[in-house]
Amino acid sequence: MKEEIQAYNNGLNPSEKDICDLLQATIDRELPHTENKIWHGHPVWFLEGNPIAGYSKQKKGIRLMFWSGADFNEDELSVRGKKFKDASIFYNDAAEVNTEDLKRWLSKSEEVQWDYKNIVKRKGKLERLK
Repeated sequence: MKEEIQAYNNGLNPSEKDICDLLQATIDRELPHTENKIWHGHPVWFLEGNPIAGYSKQKKGIRLMFWSGADFNEDELSVRGKKFKDASIFYNDAAEVNTEDLKRWLSKSEEVQWDYKNIVKRKGKLERLK
């Protein structure tokens, strides 16, 4: 685990840290060829410079977000972005994380991608990569 992501997780309360440690370990194991870093204040994983998954602490809990998740056709990813193709789920306890679902979503994050990397160049217009 990168030090900066470990520092992010360590800065959370114990139950939030447990959730984030589980998410981080699963994402790293399932997507070993991705890059990851703290981006806009929270951990994000990238494939060829394109953000695909990340998590953050919010008022409702730990939010796991997939940048192209609206097209995964997964009911559990019910928090949908209003402007883009993102979808999320919130967790308040590590026991809520279904790792089989998470693995499936991570696989889909590689298969279904919108081009967020070039969204500024395209003046806010998203194009499908995969």
